[in-house]
Amino acid sequence: MKKGRVGKIALVSALIGSLFLGACSNKGVSGDADPEKKDGVTTITFWHENTGVGEEAINDVVDAFNKKHKDIQVKAVYTAANESQNEKLLTAVAGGNPPDVSWFDRFKVGSWAEEGSLTDLTEFAEKDGIQKDQYYPFAWDEANYKGKLYAMPVDTDARMLFYNKDAFKKAGLDPEKPPKTIAELESMAEKLTVKEGKRFKQIGFIPWYNQGWLYSWGWPFGGSFYDQKTNKVTANDPKIIESLQWMTDYAKKYNVEDIAGFTDSKGSGAMDPFLTGQLAMHIGGNWSISGYLKYKPDLNYGVAPIPTPSGTDYTSWSGGMAVVIPKGAKHPKEAWEFVKFFGSEEGQELYNGKYKTLSVIDSVNKKLGYMDHPIFSEFIKILPNSHNRPVIPEGELLWNELSNAVDNSIHGNGKPKDLLDAATEKVNKALNK
Repeated sequence: MKKGRVGKIALVSALIGSLFLGACSNKGVSGDADPEKKDGVTTITFWHENTGVGEEAINDVVDAFNKKHKDIQVKAVYTAANESQNEKLLTAVAGGNPPDVSWFDRFKVGSWAEEGSLTDLTEFAEKDGIQKDQYYPFAWDEANYKGKLYAMPVDTDARMLFYNKDAFKKAGLDPEKPPKTIAELESMAEKLTVKEGKRFKQIGFIPWYNQGWLYSWGWPFGGSFYDQKTNKVTANDPKIIESLQWMTDYAKKYNVEDIAGFTDSKGSGAMDPFLTGQLAMHIGGNWSISGYLKYKPDLNYGVAPIPTPSGTDYTSWSGGMAVVIPKGAKHPKEAWEFVKFFGSEEGQELYNGKYKTLSVIDSVNKKLGYMDHPIFSEFIKILPNSHNRPVIPEGELLWNELSNAVDNSIHGNGKPKDLLDAATEKVNKALNK
């Protein structure tokens, strides 16, 4: 990861250097017309990676904006959704020819802002009265870096406990009373587990399965992964260590290798173990709902906040997409008008309404009727208390180190505290550089 980041910085430096020389050689050249401005209309380019319904949702927003603006027109351009798309955008920024607006994962704001690859939107937002209190706190925080706004948040997600109500009934549990505490979760998981020898016919719960990342447990246990005042990662917070210890003890109780045999043979789509009844509970995201409706519309399930040790102070964590103006965009003022529209209630209602995902504006989610849906409403309720991952240049490194710590700990390759101490030290060293 570190090599990749150094490579990106080197690429940026080299290309910006050549760009500077080219600009110097063209000094004195005047009268060049803006090729993207004709008859008083400025055309701006918007790169995105959506396909299918997601692309339709993008086009709805673009069409609505274009109808409202006679002097600005947006041209949406699809770019492949993988690492090459990031490299393409980075190369375009370094070469001085980026799109005016780009679709962007908020998780990457910290690293790209640190490298100088994004346009600071703070003054634009302040001028137009766009403020934090219009959005869910985590979404706004994730779009900011070092007190400056670099992205306009558009959509979001959250993690919750999914549970099979029919499995609950069969095990003698109340299907309308999911676990609230860690102790209740353990007790119910045991009653929901059916094992023959080393083979699980049904397993009640697997803490690290699907969205059971350390973020999903560290925050509910009361931990903190980052101290913004000191700019230090705190992955070895005692409460986070406690959450990893709990996961490790769970792995030992049910034999992690037997669980691995179960998860390694799991299917997807219609063969998802939660759909087939082989897994009674799991930590999942709201994006799973559409798949459940597609493959098993009669699935009798519910969702609830991730259990906590106390059965109170429920939380979750959320990510999502945004729109940004890459550094060096030729029409930043016009680009801002589109970014502002996409981030407005109207833009988000168009996009999230078509794509059936969650908005980062509470009022939009209510307009879309999510509060009337028995499953979606539970996700909406948790969003005001959700967390965002630390907005730091080494966000990917932290993610990888936390993932490795969990994997090593549950397999007995180190103690939770030692592993998290090492992860914390490694990421903080990288931050200091």
